[in-house]
Amino acid sequence: MRALTVLLAMTATPALAATGPFFSLSNTNFVVLISFLLFIGVLVYFGVPKLLGAQLDKRADSIRSELDEARKIREEAQSLLASYERKAREVEGQAEQIVDHAKGEARAAAEQAKKDIEDSITRRLKAAEDRIASAEAAALKDVRDRATDIAVAAAAEVLREQMTDERNAALIDDAIGTVDAKLH
Repeated sequence: MRALTVLLAMTATPALAATGPFFSLSNTNFVVLISFLLFIGVLVYFGVPKLLGAQLDKRADSIRSELDEARKIREEAQSLLASYERKAREVEGQAEQIVDHAKGEARAAAEQAKKDIEDSITRRLKAAEDRIASAEAAALKDVRDRATDIAVAAAAEVLREQMTDERNAALIDDAIGTVDAKLH
């Protein structure tokens, strides 16, 4: 169906409608040819091809300059990229150094903390030992004091049992004599 439509459209052209000799003003093909040639002549007379050529040359120059500028920008971008890559490598190296330094400081801080803890434990042990020794000394003193009190109480009890009124009077007289001798 399509092929038939195309065939009918080709047979219905104005070129087939023209009749008579070709070089006649009644022939539409000849008139169109003359008009076309006159149009081309007018265009050439007014210098339209030169204007079109100049416009095309101008456009080509602007495209060429844009391409040159694009090349320059591309080169700058490549140099910037190389510079940033260099800086990135440098920064990466610096970051590794910082990490290594931080690890070293962390190790040193851990060692110092370990030493401080050991010192603290030693001080606490010493303080505990001192408190234990002090508690032992206090306990011994309490035991001695208590033993002394008990011994004194026992001696007093023994003396009370052994003391008679006569012996008491003799001791008092003896004590008075000693005091009198020492005072004079």
